[in-house]
Amino acid sequence: MIVPKPTRYAAGPGRFILDRSTALTADPALGEVAAWLRGELGPVTGGELLPAAPGPGTITLGLDDLPPEAYRLTVAPDGIALDAGSPAGAFYGAQTLRQLMPPAAFRRAGGAGALELPAVHVEDWPRFGWRGAILDVARHFMTKTDVLRFIDLMALHKLNVLHLHLTDDQGWRIEIKRYPRLTEIGSWREESQVGWMGEMDGRPHGGHYTQDDIREIVAYAARRYITVVPEIDLPGHTQSAIAAYPELGNLDTPLKVGTTWGVGVNVLNVEDATIDFFKNVFDEVLELFPSQYVCVGGDECPKDQWRTSPSARRRVAELGLRDEDELQSWFIHQFDEYLAERGRRLVGWDEILEGGLAPGAVVAAWRADLGAVAAARAGHDVINCSNTAVYFDYRQSQREDEPVPFGTVLTVEDVYAFEPVPADLRGDPAAEHVLGAQCGIWTELIDSSRHVDYMAFPRLAAFAETVWSGPERDLADFRRRLAAHLPRLEAIGVEYRRDSGPMPWQTRPGVPGRPEDPLEWQATLDAWTANLRNPR
Repeated sequence: MIVPKPTRYAAGPGRFILDRSTALTADPALGEVAAWLRGELGPVTGGELLPAAPGPGTITLGLDDLPPEAYRLTVAPDGIALDAGSPAGAFYGAQTLRQLMPPAAFRRAGGAGALELPAVHVEDWPRFGWRGAILDVARHFMTKTDVLRFIDLMALHKLNVLHLHLTDDQGWRIEIKRYPRLTEIGSWREESQVGWMGEMDGRPHGGHYTQDDIREIVAYAARRYITVVPEIDLPGHTQSAIAAYPELGNLDTPLKVGTTWGVGVNVLNVEDATIDFFKNVFDEVLELFPSQYVCVGGDECPKDQWRTSPSARRRVAELGLRDEDELQSWFIHQFDEYLAERGRRLVGWDEILEGGLAPGAVVAAWRADLGAVAAARAGHDVINCSNTAVYFDYRQSQREDEPVPFGTVLTVEDVYAFEPVPADLRGDPAAEHVLGAQCGIWTELIDSSRHVDYMAFPRLAAFAETVWSGPERDLADFRRRLAAHLPRLEAIGVEYRRDSGPMPWQTRPGVPGRPEDPLEWQATLDAWTANLRNPR
């Protein structure tokens, strides 16, 4: 009952007994994977899984002539053999091995217990090289601990790219030592809008990651074979930066960090000093993130201020551009060249197609499939991030008590039906430009890690299968495996959405579904807690 579904899976006769006497041996190149696996299994069995020669009762990790992310796992009564094409493949195989254990083992406690693992033979490899999740920490800040926890949940589902959305109108979340006001001023807002069109909550909100925090997050992810791709948004979604350094904007009046949602009208100016400012920002960002890919946003940039700005109009005339759309392309191109000179690749949202695309750019296509098809046919690599299929801030049902309902309904079944290669590209050589896909956890309406759990799971499990497993879909089979997977999530404390609807804490005052009477609230909470302890 593995999620995502392995390429090949066959049950065998018998069981392997995992207990405190079990040994673990590994090729020296797989030492980090072996250490992770010991850390997961040791607390369950009460043993140390000490190294030993391959033989009965031993888990053996080895390298073989396989594709880099592929693995072959054989569990037999006399031992376990896990061979892989690389440490990443071995790590994915170890995740599969972990899923063969009973859900209680995921609590990583139990002392000197013995676990029975079914005999199986698995041969497995991913369909796509880019299997990602966007985590928006700009709109609502998540602590470093919460980010590390989310990385572990990604790893469980064999995802390998964390797209970390670090800056936006409503907050700047990364320390830049050359420009301290970005976090001193830009990381805090006075209040937040409740819901998409609601009133203000009157509560300050903020936080940021120090550069040491970022180093820890990146290193933690790397040990789980996850690449962290930073996003520093420009030229739009930049009000927090302009609030900190007003000379970056187009207005004479100072701005505050944004407090409402939607597309903000305040964007960067196009002066050389502003471009140099952000190149200096990226100098520090690149030191922290070794990722080949760096996202500069490029989306939802209203041009109204540029149309009335003398300096922007002068820049259009000097460059011989037709309009402000081409001006944005020129702006993005400055950073494409900057990143290319440093051996990196620019990633931008599909708006960078408008007015001409920077030559080496990768397109994160979010507006249905249109941008993905256009970019791929133009010879650009594409990451499918379709908002109509994999945006997890969207509501999960039509129920009136959905927490802060927003967007179209995206159920688990809808996500499972997602196909990363758009229909218009199937059979087209341009389909080779689809690197993969990533789901989006945008947090305008998600203000805690508990709420992230509720919005992401179990939909993230369905998404993981669309990017790891083959293009065939068997919803009934997936549902059977998901039913076995949910107790694992429960064991590690994931407060996923149940078919019965929202959890009581998932709504706020003024939002349908939250009882306003304290006694009624407590009764609802008690009922939900009882259901968690005694699931139907």
